[in-house]
Amino acid sequence: MQQNPYSLTFGKEPVQFVERFAQTAMVTDDFFADNPASQVYMITGVRGSGKTVFMTEISKKLKAEKQWIVVELNPERDLLEGLASKLSSETSLAKIFRNASINLSFFGFGMEIKGTAPITDIELALTRMLESLKKNGKRVLVTIDEVVSSEAVKVFASAFQIFIRQDLPLFLLMTGLYENINRLQNEKTLTFLYRAPKIELKPLNIGMIAENYGKNFDLERDKALEMAKFTKGYSFAFQVLGYFTWEQHGEYAAVLKKLRAYLEEFVYEKIWSELSKGDKQILYGIAMTKSGRIREIRNCLELETNQFNPYRKRLIKRGLVSGEERGYVRFTLPFFGEFVLENFEE
Repeated sequence: MQQNPYSLTFGKEPVQFVERFAQTAMVTDDFFADNPASQVYMITGVRGSGKTVFMTEISKKLKAEKQWIVVELNPERDLLEGLASKLSSETSLAKIFRNASINLSFFGFGMEIKGTAPITDIELALTRMLESLKKNGKRVLVTIDEVVSSEAVKVFASAFQIFIRQDLPLFLLMTGLYENINRLQNEKTLTFLYRAPKIELKPLNIGMIAENYGKNFDLERDKALEMAKFTKGYSFAFQVLGYFTWEQHGEYAAVLKKLRAYLEEFVYEKIWSELSKGDKQILYGIAMTKSGRIREIRNCLELETNQFNPYRKRLIKRGLVSGEERGYVRFTLPFFGEFVLENFEE
């Protein structure tokens, strides 16, 4: 039996996925430029929107080029030492560092170089390492997944700001939920991050999802489109519906209840637990008002415009609702309205 090409695992790059061509090209074109407009991009979106897959796809494109070194760092550990350690562990780079007489033995990695005192400051060590890589035509991409405003991340971001001021070839991609990215960008000492380009992952193209489903399940265009619309373009729903439909030999209508239950258990319950009382009340009003018309929602909740708008803006930033149609808000996630009605408590 052929292996299921869809995945139920968060963060793992699946065999089947819908590429975001425009946004991928924007980042890679910038990073490949002689004078990049930005050396850092923040990738944000609701849970399951494909942030990790998007970052992984960019990493693969850069890794395929010999001048690029891609380093993935754990945000829970010392990021500066982690970067230096991973760079020094690359055999081809270790030779460059030896030729530049960079002694990293103080930190417990890298070879000791006789006649050269070990460097004892990690920022100085990385500066020397990046300078030697620049002379050899190399560029370094650092990726950090699910970043939070922790002390380790703030220290690394402060050092990164210094490195790019020194015109060193270091580039950074970070993914995170809206609220975590927002906290990090609002740190007073990290003003450069506030100005850094932020890529908000919107729903996938329904037509491309339909094309994928049509090909894999041998569906006519209208049936593939009908199936695709159940996902609302939500990346994780695209994978889950595809996975269960594959197990059901192409009968997607038979797995819709299972799709909803899976999304609720593995995503929506977590999202709901992180929302404030006010957020939940606004979402309840949206779910109760089938039209999505803002005026009707405000009337339902007995709220003035200035009371409603801050919540609306925040929920849009979180990726839970869309405000693209003037005067209306609509849920971006499949079956989320039904979930809200069942879980809201006065």
